[in-house]
Parts: sequence; structure tokens; C-alpha cells
Amino acid sequence: MLASIHSATLLGIAGQPVRVEVHVSNGLPGYCVVGLPDAAGRESRERVRAALLSSSLPWPQRRITVNLAPAAVRKTGSGLELAVAVGLLVASDDLPDSALDGVGVLGELGLDGGVRDIPGTLALVDALRGVGVHEIVVPAGVAAEAMLVDGVTVRPARSLAELRDCLKGELPWPDPPEAPPPPPPDPDAPDLSEVRGLAGARRALAIAAAGSHHLLLVGPPGVGKTMLARRLPSIRTPLDPEQALEVTRIHSVAGLAPSGVLLRDRPLRAPHHSSSTAALIGGGSNGRIRPGELTLAHRGTLFLDELAEFGPAALESLRQPLEERVVRISRNGATLDLPADVLLVACCNPCPCGLARRNCRCSDSQRHRYRRRLSEPLLDRFDLRLVLDTPGPHEPVGPTSAEIRAHVGVAVARQERRYRGRAWERNAHVPASALERDSPLPASTAQLERVIASERELSARGIVRLRRVARTIADLDDRDDVNDLDLLEAAELREDVL
Repeated sequence: MLASIHSATLLGIAGQPVRVEVHVSNGLPGYCVVGLPDAAGRESRERVRAALLSSSLPWPQRRITVNLAPAAVRKTGSGLELAVAVGLLVASDDLPDSALDGVGVLGELGLDGGVRDIPGTLALVDALRGVGVHEIVVPAGVAAEAMLVDGVTVRPARSLAELRDCLKGELPWPDPPEAPPPPPPDPDAPDLSEVRGLAGARRALAIAAAGSHHLLLVGPPGVGKTMLARRLPSIRTPLDPEQALEVTRIHSVAGLAPSGVLLRDRPLRAPHHSSSTAALIGGGSNGRIRPGELTLAHRGTLFLDELAEFGPAALESLRQPLEERVVRISRNGATLDLPADVLLVACCNPCPCGLARRNCRCSDSQRHRYRRRLSEPLLDRFDLRLVLDTPGPHEPVGPTSAEIRAHVGVAVARQERRYRGRAWERNAHVPASALERDSPLPASTAQLERVIASERELSARGIVRLRRVARTIADLDDRDDVNDLDLLEAAELREDVL
């Protein structure tokens, strides 16, 4: 007998539909899995066998062959085990063929016959919906997450025995769980009103949040660099529903998303400076490529504290993803594109001792070696570069994050109207040709731009980034035209920091 069940596996951060074909025939008892399973797939025999016996269901004492199609795509994880077990029940005539028509099955099995949760449920259910499967059996613990996908009927499964009875019509399907309430706002969340002084840095944070411009803060220890950077997410606009689903899908694959709750707030990722290149951009074998910090920070903020202490190879690996907003990972037999649309904010000291402007204890060679850790092409990716000075004890505190976020929202709304239907959403991503067409400079301002470019010895990319920042400054002031003051402020926020 032959049974064919719809299921899915993970390929990077996306789901890959899989047909689990189970063939039971006469011959010496045996169990063979083909179709490029990983170690977890090859070990499924013992878990499936124990789950069937613990559920008082038959284990065929015959020749069993399990094929995972398409055979050329590597299958990862244990999420196909429930489909294999159900396929064995169909192939053994314990379930009718019609019971699985148009039904997808996802889940891992325990030795007691229980159905265990699997990572990436959101991506797997979405993949099955894409091939026309609209009724999907999932572990009960992730049913609320699966219900975030529109257009599918979710069937929670708590155990293999219960699932078999429901498929035969002997038991009603369990009621789907209610969606958990969104988490309440954190009253202790970091707020910019806690920052004293540093008005220029707060202005740079607002510009970065409004236009998605990468920001580099340089200053002595204790000046407030990290305090400012960790408050950047508090002034960014929330995710729209489509973006929230995209971010939740990524975090679900990584096992970081709370089940059944859309992540409405933009993520903040802050890896340690000892992180490897693979940890930052993603990696793994061709069968299980995992998202790195860049992808986990997609649509959010990537904070790199002590930037100059990161490994040179790790830092240089960021250059292409920051420019193209996508990470391309190639392995033997697999090339995947992982999203990486992040706002990068980084902090570092001006020299090894951190006291470059007051009683520096570093030699010229030490400062030179420190400076060489950050290449000019990498620094050129930062639209905003600012040197901070220690604020005085009596300087006033600034406005709250909510007040600045409302101001940022005005600029974001202008960009959404301007770029509706385009391939980009924020000023930092606008191509040079579109920037010239959509936001041409007046003759006098264009002349000023040429003067600034000549004095600063800006590259062509630097000139475009300067104008992008000026465009965002005008948006923050709710103006259509870029003027001389916008361009001058943009130039002041692009300091020679090291």
C-alpha cells in the first residue's frame, strides 16, 4: 500500500513543501528513509515506532520505505515525523485514503505518542497554503501561531491516538486556541527623556529613525553612546501588519517568537563584539542554514557596541548586506537570500584608551592600528557620524521618546506617500537617479553641495548619502524642498570621527 501526505520543512527562513510518501510492502521487515533527510530524519524510525506502539496503534512488520519528495532538496528537522506516522496508518489500512485529501500534517512525535512543537510553524503553514493546502494539522502548542496565516483551517493535534480518531471521524476536532492577548507596554522601557544634554545626538537619532540612516557614535567611555543607541527603537514607528508577519516568521524559525503573537515592535539585536562572521550574517550547512543577527534584526535595529573590537572579517562581511539589504549565502547545492533591511547603529571609542581628546595615553602607532580596524568603505556606509562630548551635570533632559516618535512619524508618512509603489520605502534606500528626479535641488543648494563635496573630498556615494540625509531633515520639518540649511546640517552630521 502507498500513502502520500502533504508536509513541509524549513529551507533557510522559508518553508519548503514536501510530499511524504510511505510504501508498505511484503518482504523482510525494515525501515528506510530516502530523499536527503538529515540526522533527525534518519532517526525518525525509533520515535515513530515507539509513538505508534504507545498509542496502541499497529507497527507494520513489513518492508517500509519513506520517500521525502522532492528528492533533490535536503530535509531538515523532525517536523515530518507526524506525517510519516499518519502515512503508515493509511498504508496499513487503519485510516482511509480520503481522510488526508487536501490535508497537511506537521509535527514531531514523542515516544509516548504526544505531538511536540516544531520551530518555524508560521513559515511551514504559509508554504503549504502556497501549494493549495488549506487544512493543516499542527501541534496544539503552536496552533495559535499557525492561525496567524490567513486562509487556512488549523487542526490542533495533542497526540497521535487522538489525531487518528479525529481523522476517522470518531472524535470531534479540538477547538482551536484563542489568540493570546498582546503583551502590555513595558513601563520600564528605555526612554530618551532619561538622557541629559546631547541635543545634537538626539537630533541625529531622530534623523536616523525617520530615514533609516545608519548611525555611528564615537566618544569617550561614559559619555552616553550606549544609552542613546539602546533608546533608538523607542522613537521608531511600529511595524505595519505585513511587516509584523514577516518579522514574526523570521523569529519563529529561530525559535524566538512567542507563540500566537505578532511582533508589533521593531526588533533590537545587540550581538557581542566576539561574534563570528556566521553569527552576524548567518550560516550553517547547506541543509540547515540559520539566520544571523542581520536577519534577526530585519525591519529593526542592529546595535554593534564597541564596533572597533569586532573581528575585521566580521565587519567587512557587513558591507554588501548593508548596501543591498539582503544576505546571500551560498553552500554546496543551495543558495539562499535572507532579508537584512536593518538600521545599523554602532558605538566605539575614539582610541584604545578612549580619551583621545583629554589626556590620551595612546601612542601614535596604537591610534593608527585602532583606526585601521574600521575600513573607509565600511565607514562610508554610515550616513550619520557623530563625535560626542561629555554633557555637563546641569544640562537639561530632552523630550520623551513618544514626542520624538510623533515627529518621526510625520517624516515617515511623507516618505510612504512619496515612494508608494516603489521598491524602496525610506530615504536611505533611494537610488541616486530617483533622488535626483524626485527631490531636485535648487541651483544655489546644488552649488553648495558641490562646495561641500570638494572640501570634504566626498566620494560619489558620499554625495548621494549627504543628499539623502538632507531629504530626511526636510521631511522631519514637513517640507517638500531641500534647502541650504538642510544640506549644511547633513554635512555637520557626517564628521570625521576617527
